[in-house]
Amino acid sequence: MTQLPKQTLRVGFVGSGFIAHFHLKSMIGVRNVEVTGVFSRKPENREKFAKEVAALGLGTCRTHESLEVLLTADDVDAIWILSPNYTRLDVMRSLHKAIKEGRSKVFAVACEKPLARTVAEAREMLSLAEDAGLNHGYLENQVFCTPVLRGKEIIWRRAASTTGRPYLARAAEEHSGPHEPWFWQGDKQGGGVLSDMMCHSVEVARYLLTAPGAPRNSLKIKAVNGTVANLKWTRPNYAEQLRKRFGSEVDYRKRPSEDFARATVTLEDQDGNELMIEATTSWAYVGAGLRIQLELLGPEYALEYNSLSTGLKIFMSREVKGSEGEDLVEKQNAEQGLMPVLEDEAGVYGYTDENRHMVECFRKGGKPLETFEDGLAVVEMLMGLYRSAEINATLNFPAPELEHYVPVVARRSA
Repeated sequence: MTQLPKQTLRVGFVGSGFIAHFHLKSMIGVRNVEVTGVFSRKPENREKFAKEVAALGLGTCRTHESLEVLLTADDVDAIWILSPNYTRLDVMRSLHKAIKEGRSKVFAVACEKPLARTVAEAREMLSLAEDAGLNHGYLENQVFCTPVLRGKEIIWRRAASTTGRPYLARAAEEHSGPHEPWFWQGDKQGGGVLSDMMCHSVEVARYLLTAPGAPRNSLKIKAVNGTVANLKWTRPNYAEQLRKRFGSEVDYRKRPSEDFARATVTLEDQDGNELMIEATTSWAYVGAGLRIQLELLGPEYALEYNSLSTGLKIFMSREVKGSEGEDLVEKQNAEQGLMPVLEDEAGVYGYTDENRHMVECFRKGGKPLETFEDGLAVVEMLMGLYRSAEINATLNFPAPELEHYVPVVARRSA
């Protein structure tokens, strides 16, 4: 649909919320890219986003009053879908239609995690991208975290090559709860913390266990076992906090989504070796801020990473007073005491390398490390975990019943 390679990739953003600004900040570390357009529901958010693009020196960003106008703009080559979960399939359908009708010159699309709320939705996202001839990338930033990339390279080159492949990956991600009300609403988000954060954990673990250069499907999913629970936010005082913060649509006394999830995923490699993923996620963690913990274990070695074990820490006494913020670490919970500081959140969390990789693959016509195929595989794991938790039993794969499965907390009639 276009001459490749392109000297500069011109990107249009769908969405201008928290995650969109994270991606935007990371783009200052990406070459050969301009952010040329944005569409989101609120005009004031679009204007704020365009001004930030200008301030960061990332090009001239036009604000668009409709999705259709963005998708058919003559200065947009690729779309970054960063809008809420419940909007993503409609965005993809609109993009597919515009391309098939010859009204759009877009040739690549990237979508934030999770790819969709159900297996059926994820499969349609992939089908639409491929039918439209789009190059597609799944935006799973933890796969591109700098410690993940460096750690995997060392482990597989020095340790696995001499004593055998890794066999156990552990991943955990925890914070005190999401920013926006739709995250807390099961039908809009697709679930609770399992959908929101376990998508990171199972995929970064699967990536660490995959041999360098091997396709991700070289590891076959054999079974999943999941547990979900409501530990904090259904307690009356915390449910009331949510209601006051987000309004009557978020009522955890009547309609909660899980704030804790545990997963065990059994896989098999090409030689028949059994591998394991253990993962936990929660919205019930109160510490300095967002905490990501990773481990990779093999016959004679181990990898460990904790995002809050930073090299830079700052102490502030009771006399230091100020407004609440997130200037030290994402989901920051305090402004006093001994605080870890992430000097470059966009880099450490993987957004910079992720976007650099996607831009170069799209610009040159290469296949990204993470595609919609991987996004579909992640959703299949998530739905398997939800179903396992619902029936209180291990679910063996393949599991065709997951195709149209909807988690209990996401069912509109629940």
